[in-house]
Amino acid sequence: MANWFEQSIIATGRLPLFCYFVALIGAFIATRVNVRLIRAKVGWFRNVSVGEMHIHHVVFGVVLMLVGGVTGLIVSSASQAGYAVAASVFGVGSALVLDEFALILHLHDVYWEEEGRTSVDAVFIAVAVTGLLLIGFRPLTWDYGTPVSPAALIVANLLLAVVTLLKGKIWTGMVGLFVPVLLVVGAIRLARPGSPWAHWFFAGRSPRKMAKAIHREERWRRPVITAKIAFQEFLSGRHDLPSTRRGRRHT
Repeated sequence: MANWFEQSIIATGRLPLFCYFVALIGAFIATRVNVRLIRAKVGWFRNVSVGEMHIHHVVFGVVLMLVGGVTGLIVSSASQAGYAVAASVFGVGSALVLDEFALILHLHDVYWEEEGRTSVDAVFIAVAVTGLLLIGFRPLTWDYGTPVSPAALIVANLLLAVVTLLKGKIWTGMVGLFVPVLLVVGAIRLARPGSPWAHWFFAGRSPRKMAKAIHREERWRRPVITAKIAFQEFLSGRHDLPSTRRGRRHT
């Protein structure tokens, strides 16, 4: 194990990325344990407040990301150990920010509401992408066995990624950046019914395609999504509060 760590992590210059990865996971788990204890009103665990103002942990995350990011820029060429420490700080800050990604997205505290699952999805995607980078995958490097120039392939892969994401296939699009053959599959296959692609090209234009997309969603994706939600809520707690977003308008 020690030899693997030395050869695969330290010798390849991936120690800062490894420290970021570990800090991201550790801080996310610690944060979720803390907020679940706060929600259950266990012991001295309470929200951080100044007067009547609740200070969300995304605030501390932003500060830590700034500290870790700037420190990393300063020490990256001087000390790998210092760079690793800075990456760890950045990882902790990233976990705090991503854990409240839904708040940033909706500009409203939806932490325990259904929309709050977006935060858990964001953390899972960040962990998956960082893990792929850590084991040596690099985005947009698949050449499909063609003599086309690298720049053209990168553009082609990016276009496929955009189409895949617009079709509502987030995981396929993100992982496909590292395994681009998935982007080909994602871009060709039918869009999910709630995706922007379906809204633009199916709704009111192709009822048969929309019906087929809905059928596939219910038959194949719904069980997978249900299992994913069960696993996420096992780790992060139940997002079961009624949404306060319905009918609300922002000005």
